[in-house]
Amino acid sequence: MDGFNSIEELYKRLTPALKSKKKELTNYGMDSICEKDIWSYLSTIKWIKATNLTLADMVNDIMTVTIDELSKYIIEKEQHN
Repeated sequence: MDGFNSIEELYKRLTPALKSKKKELTNYGMDSICEKDIWSYLSTIKWIKATNLTLADMVNDIMTVTIDELSKYIIEKEQHN
């Protein structure tokens, strides 16, 4: 989290990439996945053990996460709630 005072600040900085990914998913008919779902998946699954992540790395992860990865995560999350 170098250079950021809080998770909220980091989230705000990544919001344009999250919105872009959300728009891409919507174009593929995945209207049910929102920016917070993408953030939640990456922050709890992909980034949880990562070290020395740069903002560019995080943006790249946002833009390359697949529909399958997100769908599987959301289904599993809903089954545990």
